[in-house]
Amino acid sequence: MTYAIIGSGLVGTTLAGFFAAKGIPVLIANSRGPGTLGGSTAELGAGVKAVAVEEAVAADIVFFAVGSIAFKTVGAVLDDWTGKIVVDLTNGFMLPRDVQEAEFGGRLTSEVNAERVPGAKLVKAFNQLPFKVLAKPVPDDIGKRVVFVSSDHADASATIAGVAERLGFAPIEVGKIAEGGRLIQARASLVFQNLIKYPM
Repeated sequence: MTYAIIGSGLVGTTLAGFFAAKGIPVLIANSRGPGTLGGSTAELGAGVKAVAVEEAVAADIVFFAVGSIAFKTVGAVLDDWTGKIVVDLTNGFMLPRDVQEAEFGGRLTSEVNAERVPGAKLVKAFNQLPFKVLAKPVPDDIGKRVVFVSSDHADASATIAGVAERLGFAPIEVGKIAEGGRLIQARASLVFQNLIKYPM
């Protein structure tokens, strides 16, 4: 299984840091090219490799750590995403209302984004907390920080829940996008909930 992150802002670099900390190789790309990522990848370690977007989208699992509007631009890099899992980290509710309506027409952002990566299995995850909060360590003897996972594809949801666990989190699968997933991509009860799963 190969992993790639598209987006090198706070979200993308923090996520890459989670992979680096666990010794899991990951590619990272941005729209400006790998030459702009040398400093970031050097700090994160050899397991994080800067590549062009075109190389990143060849990975089995691709994390979209980009702005809500930029999602469609990245999605257009491939005509067919079949066989891949795309993890949607965006939060469209942060956009102005008129932009939300123009981009998503009142639909859930991940429903629209799934159509922008045709053939892929889209999973919503790692987006219910600001990444500065998500990155704060939790001592092992206290527990693990919860991340919510949602997808219309049960196998993809389980796969990303497994990745989240490998990265040191406590994943909770909340069902399909239109059901439980609604709670982690709008101003709803699970958004901004900084929950810890305690050892049994």
